Amino acid sequence: MASSGQGGRTSRHIGRILSRAVVTLLMVATLNFILFRVIPGDPSALLLSGARISVTPEQIETQRLNWGLDRPLFPDQVVDYLSATLQGDLGYSFKFRGQRVADLILERLAATIALVGLAQFIAILSGVMLGLYSGWRRGGAVDHIAIGVSLALYSTPSFWLGMLLVVIFSTSLGWLPGYGAYSPGMITGSLDSLLDYLRHLALPVTAVALGLIGQYVVVARAAMSDVVTEDYMVTARAKGLTNGQMLMRHAFRNAMLPVVTLIALNLGYVVAGAITVEAVFAWPGIGGLTVEALNARDYPVLQGIFLLLGASIVVANLAADLAYSLLDPRVR
Repeated sequence: MASSGQGGRTSRHIGRILSRAVVTLLMVATLNFILFRVIPGDPSALLLSGARISVTPEQIETQRLNWGLDRPLFPDQVVDYLSATLQGDLGYSFKFRGQRVADLILERLAATIALVGLAQFIAILSGVMLGLYSGWRRGGAVDHIAIGVSLALYSTPSFWLGMLLVVIFSTSLGWLPGYGAYSPGMITGSLDSLLDYLRHLALPVTAVALGLIGQYVVVARAAMSDVVTEDYMVTARAKGLTNGQMLMRHAFRNAMLPVVTLIALNLGYVVAGAITVEAVFAWPGIGGLTVEALNARDYPVLQGIFLLLGASIVVANLAADLAYSLLDPRVR
């Protein structure tokens, strides 16, 4: 009976988390719709901005009728937008005429995932382990060096690190390329193209990873420092447990609670943060597409990108809540 009751509480807790995420996603989508409707400028005029002849008011009105812009904003347009978004239809680009916004984002998303995913893997593997070790061995030489370097990296913008890496390793030393994803004339699909892609990826990944490493070291060290002073750690030592047993049985799992939350949240926020790094390295990802859309006032593309970024943060929060529930049964 107790097990059944606990299972019911767990199910209800997960249900509340999922419901909250769904409601938040709907709010993000609605706010995204409103944001781009209050920006000055008529979308109908933007659609005809590339015409080589003068545009008449009748032509603008025809565009408004074709795109449904003559209908009431609430509830007609917002309901149509939410319905189309749920079906994966994000509209059509102004700049890339005739191309679907969803297709444009998907084309660029792979490059951003490669950049962010590899940077996150490196940062988690090195930053969390170093932070946990520093917190476990507080006051040592490794702790002092790690916390000093980490605070410096944590306070430095990623795009500035990117520019510094370009100046040192690309412009001055010439070791690595600092622009684009492939060398000019490179034919994709071969082993040489893969190696060339990785060489171009090295500097932007390093720029993003360095900033993340600083965060993970600081948070992991603080979490471990709090754990080692808890009463249950003193009790475990009094029972005769070795340092390794204390670390694995008690300290590690409890210290990982805030770290897991930070990792999950960073999975969402780092996509937005990588935009500036992509701009520095002309990396053909979501960041480059955002800059192009901003310059062309391509509102449908910007709306799709902002929706993607908002959804990634909501999903990351959902993952953090679920992971926290697994690590700490008390929240259930």
